[in-house]
Amino acid sequence: MSSDTHGVILPTASSGLKQPYHLVDPSPLPIFGALFAGLMVLGVVMFAHFHSWSLLIIGFLGVLTVMALWWRNVLQESGTPGLHTAVVRLGLRYGMLLFITSEVMFFVAFFWAYFNYALFPENVANATALMWPPQGIRTFDPYNLPLLNTMILLLSGTTVTWAHHALLEGDRKSLITGLALTVLLGASFTGFQALEYSHAPFHFGGTIYPSVFFLATGFHGFHVIVGTIFLLVCYVRARGGAFTPQRHFGFEAAAWYWHFVDVVWLFLFVCIYWYGASQSVVG
Repeated sequence: MSSDTHGVILPTASSGLKQPYHLVDPSPLPIFGALFAGLMVLGVVMFAHFHSWSLLIIGFLGVLTVMALWWRNVLQESGTPGLHTAVVRLGLRYGMLLFITSEVMFFVAFFWAYFNYALFPENVANATALMWPPQGIRTFDPYNLPLLNTMILLLSGTTVTWAHHALLEGDRKSLITGLALTVLLGASFTGFQALEYSHAPFHFGGTIYPSVFFLATGFHGFHVIVGTIFLLVCYVRARGGAFTPQRHFGFEAAAWYWHFVDVVWLFLFVCIYWYGASQSVVG
């Protein structure tokens, strides 16, 4: 074995490894993940047609279990010398970047739907007037809870960056503090969004505007919850001493994901909250 510039053990001819890649051990988790994901899809169909929750709940809990077990295995592999070589770590970075890119395109579809009607209101079915938002829709005040949530997410982007730089400097106390603050800010965002939804002047369905609004902001809210859990796991791992200035891709991936969530919200705030309110005429 030999080491690269970051102290990572690389395979050599004497180690018996012929290549720098990690060939994972056989595992039943992929097939179980596929089965439970299929149950989730079938559960959605059963709920839509027969209002039965059972398969959806079983599939969802099964997927969560598979994810937890799979990620536990990845964490164990990352701590095994010789497995996560420099090439493997580079592949993990490419994988995370591609995943975030796919998430960006996911939200592009929502923005495309929104502006398809915002810029061309004649596409709205059964519209009594060519305007956007449709006549009779009372939008949210962008300078109320939406602005507060914007400030919260921008501040959380600052705290997670502070935590990252603290880790690079070997300041573990600031790392843990920054992560804790980011998790609290993420949870606060979710709480305020739930409060906002509870006072929504319109409900999901009925017309195109509420549908696009709740799909775009709701899926972003789901991503905030996922990112908060991601960072909470990093917080627990940081308290256990899992990260070093040289080896901390798990935290780095969480920070990338959180910055992606921040940027998407800025577009949502400007395009849906601010622009929508500026064009709103209640009839």
